[in-house]
Amino acid sequence: MVALHTAVAIVLAIGLIIRFKVNPVISLILASLYLGLASGVGFAGTIEAITVGFGEIMTEVGLLIGFGVLIGALLHSTGAFQRMVRVLVRAVGATRLPYAMATLLSTILPSIYVDVQVVLASPVARSASPHVGRNGLPLMASALGAGIFAGYVFVIPGLAAISIAGLLDIPLGRWLLYGIVIGPLTAVLTSLVMRLVLRGGFWKPESDEEVDDALVEQEAHAAAGAEEPSANRPLPLWLMLLPILVPLVMIGFGAFADLLGFATPLVEFVGDANVALFVGLLGAYLLSRRTAGRQRTDDALDDGFHTTGEILLITGVGGSLGAVITRTDLDQVLAGLFQADAGAPVLLSVLLAWFIAALLHLAIGSVSVAAITAAGIIAPVLTSLDVAPIVIGLAIASGAMFALQVNSNFFWMFKALLGLSTKGSLKTLTLGTSIASAVSLPMVLVVSLFA
Repeated sequence: MVALHTAVAIVLAIGLIIRFKVNPVISLILASLYLGLASGVGFAGTIEAITVGFGEIMTEVGLLIGFGVLIGALLHSTGAFQRMVRVLVRAVGATRLPYAMATLLSTILPSIYVDVQVVLASPVARSASPHVGRNGLPLMASALGAGIFAGYVFVIPGLAAISIAGLLDIPLGRWLLYGIVIGPLTAVLTSLVMRLVLRGGFWKPESDEEVDDALVEQEAHAAAGAEEPSANRPLPLWLMLLPILVPLVMIGFGAFADLLGFATPLVEFVGDANVALFVGLLGAYLLSRRTAGRQRTDDALDDGFHTTGEILLITGVGGSLGAVITRTDLDQVLAGLFQADAGAPVLLSVLLAWFIAALLHLAIGSVSVAAITAAGIIAPVLTSLDVAPIVIGLAIASGAMFALQVNSNFFWMFKALLGLSTKGSLKTLTLGTSIASAVSLPMVLVVSLFA
């Protein structure tokens, strides 16, 4: 019954938002209340889960969202993103932009938190979308989602990849050997499939795009700033992008220091994502004052604060639904399912590992939690399976990406930052991650032939 109530809660939230146009915050709270009361969490437990879940998400990503959105707003005011897009178009061509972004996100940036990646990459995706063509925005959005999560689950040092490898006792070098191939290949193939899906009338801008007024103003200021002659000599593009590059280097250094065992309190401080993005924010502020002037800088900050408030509230409520789900006994139900099939053939074991991770992700709304929980469920019976641990681990990674949707705080960040409606986000992020999960599964089965 727990699985049924969880499914009903997710369908309820999606139905209220899409069919009845109910505000996402209200819809997610109603879904959380239904799930908690129907699954036996209780009145007090449900309220506690909603409030604690909101607070935990804000603790994890609140400052990241705020600093990241402000960095994007300030860099928009300098015209840095527009210049970057022009360079990319000249380098790879407009039609290859989605594949370039998917490859970049899935190979170079997995050490960065997914929330930081979407905050920093979404302005680039939006700025590049007009160059890609009629369906530029959904193509770039799909590539962004597929690239981020393919890297997150398959490529070291992505958090989900490291977690699965650790729980199943798989050497990181062995994981990297397979993951560095499967990750970017999954991201690029997903982008190719999405281009085919979007060829017809699947994408409807009037209902699938929902740009926040502040986001429109922010981009208008950026466009006007790019066209206005500046009294100061234009700064080199690499210098204008330092507010993004420096935080990425800081966070990546901290991740590798922890991975290789030479982390110290100072290194941990420097590599902390909140500290890194604050350094980026300071740099973006100084650059904006230097290139755009005080007034346009203040306008950009005002727009950024407006956008941040909406994102934080929806993100926090998305965390509330996830917290209610974790109070149920869904993980125990799935553990019994896998233990009943110990000793099954390789194909069945791989499919079952994929299915459990996918179902957990649908229920919990967190790729990392789904991956970790699935690995924890399967680890005790791993020795009784006639299949290599690396294959089971990759199957879990593949399944954990499946159908990222409304019970994920990332979904709401993605929606707001890319200027999409809930329906548009389902068509890009949810469908894209579903395709990525399905595309990567045959690759895992190929690995099972010789691993």
